[in-house]
Amino acid sequence: MEESVIEQPGLPPVQGEEEHLSLALANSAIALAGGHTVDLLGTPAQANHWLTERGLAPVDAGMREVCATQLRSLREQIRSLFASRAEGLPALPAAIRAVNDAMTRVPTAPLLQWDDRTGPYRATPHPTTAIVDHALAVLAADASDLLTGPDADRLTACGSAPCNRYLLRHGRRHWCSTRCGDRARAARAYARRTTSS
Repeated sequence: MEESVIEQPGLPPVQGEEEHLSLALANSAIALAGGHTVDLLGTPAQANHWLTERGLAPVDAGMREVCATQLRSLREQIRSLFASRAEGLPALPAAIRAVNDAMTRVPTAPLLQWDDRTGPYRATPHPTTAIVDHALAVLAADASDLLTGPDADRLTACGSAPCNRYLLRHGRRHWCSTRCGDRARAARAYARRTTSS
């Protein structure tokens, strides 16, 4: 029986997701109104689909639950680091270790290889058995680049409860979508009406 893949619940990508895959990863578990959550990595098929859409895995990678669990675990560690950065709090050492571990699982330098017919050449090994390790390394490196780069000061959490997405702030905007902005403005207007009554 084939698993179905659930699409993102009608929310557009947030500001910065196209430049930073780690931001898209952090936003792959979406809190919705009414206490509902959509996890775009909830099953191996969904995790494979998410990675494929971002060029990090082939369509037929054959993702297993252990691989999806690794991806979800890295997501939570990256979310922890993003929260620490956005709130100006110290980072959890376990989150830093998890990101560093993911980055160092796969070689980043092209290694010396030897072909019996053509001779020596350099290539970065990327066997199909290491697809998830490679994806985790790319995502962890991107999170590190975001946290230490020029966009770090723009990283913020969406300002509309219950939304849990992160974005790169552009100007005064601090909502991930028009829908969240509308919800936050409506909540403020309601609060003003009830306190003035």
